[in-house]
Amino acid sequence: MFLVSACLVGVKCRYDGTDAFSKETTELLSEFVLIPICPEQLGGLPTPRERCEIVGGDGFDVLNGKARVLSESGLDLTEKFLKGAYETLRIAKMLNVKRAILKDFSPSCGVNKIYDGTFSGKTKSGVGVTTALLILNGVEVSKEKG
Repeated sequence: MFLVSACLVGVKCRYDGTDAFSKETTELLSEFVLIPICPEQLGGLPTPRERCEIVGGDGFDVLNGKARVLSESGLDLTEKFLKGAYETLRIAKMLNVKRAILKDFSPSCGVNKIYDGTFSGKTKSGVGVTTALLILNGVEVSKEKG
């Protein structure tokens, strides 16, 4: 059983109202139960929504109060990202899920890379807010294939 970023299985929940369908991820359905989640929607954000990036660090820094999640227009949405991360963790604990496949680059789900907080399209090493919280709670997180 895996948690999986809902956008990877075709749910149109990304910031721009699209999905990030991953054939390789959905092929896992033949062997595993996949539980689609969108931490940003779970945190109360609408779809579509403004692009958001972590400013001042990565997801671990957001959890520690050292970084913020801002929209492109400068709105501080940190609390919504935290709420979505904790809702995702609640689902993982309720279903005893120990593994997740999440969408890299996302301020919630980024696994290896996230955008650098300048809204310039540049990336940096780091994880999203939900990924950080899951890792801290013993969930093995990997990025999508393909």
